[in-house]
Amino acid sequence: MARLNIAPTKSNLLSIKEQLQVSTEGYDLLEQKREILVMELMRIVEKIKLLEREIDKCIAKAYPALKNMLMAVGGDRVERIAHAVKYKFDITKKPVVVGGMTFTTIDVNLPKRELFSSMLGTFADSDEVMKDFFELLSLLTQMASIRTIAWRLALEVKKTQRRVNALDKMVIPQARDTVKYIESVLEERERDNVFVLKSLKNRQGVK
Repeated sequence: MARLNIAPTKSNLLSIKEQLQVSTEGYDLLEQKREILVMELMRIVEKIKLLEREIDKCIAKAYPALKNMLMAVGGDRVERIAHAVKYKFDITKKPVVVGGMTFTTIDVNLPKRELFSSMLGTFADSDEVMKDFFELLSLLTQMASIRTIAWRLALEVKKTQRRVNALDKMVIPQARDTVKYIESVLEERERDNVFVLKSLKNRQGVK
């Protein structure tokens, strides 16, 4: 590792030592941050896996139920039923703190479901079909939010790892080599000064 190109003086030595201490402490903090972020990312990945299983179960239930409804009453009647059902979904944002970082997630506020099976011409299981798709919508919203957090966490882990590597492979070794170089030069100068002083004393003693 090439040392810094600076003059080997005591003031520069103190300055580089201070930078080395700050860099070392920064490395420790960043390494801790990286470990925390990786742990949080792994935890969220596990949540995603669980959500994927729940979504698969919900799809396996909801779409066959819709298919059965279509086969039982026909597409035209299902379409009329769908036009008769009016729901308003409110989407809100909320902050979530993960690994010391704040993320914005979305929430779908599902309205209170009404019963439509008593309406003239409706299919008896239409309420059950809507219930299944309400559940699917909720799960998909959760998945969208948690995947966004996982993606941003992964980017932050990558960024933190680059900083850790820069400190570990370049900044800290470079500062250490510079400190060693300046110390060796100053020690050599000190030895030369001592030798000169001794020589002067010896000459004065001879006189």
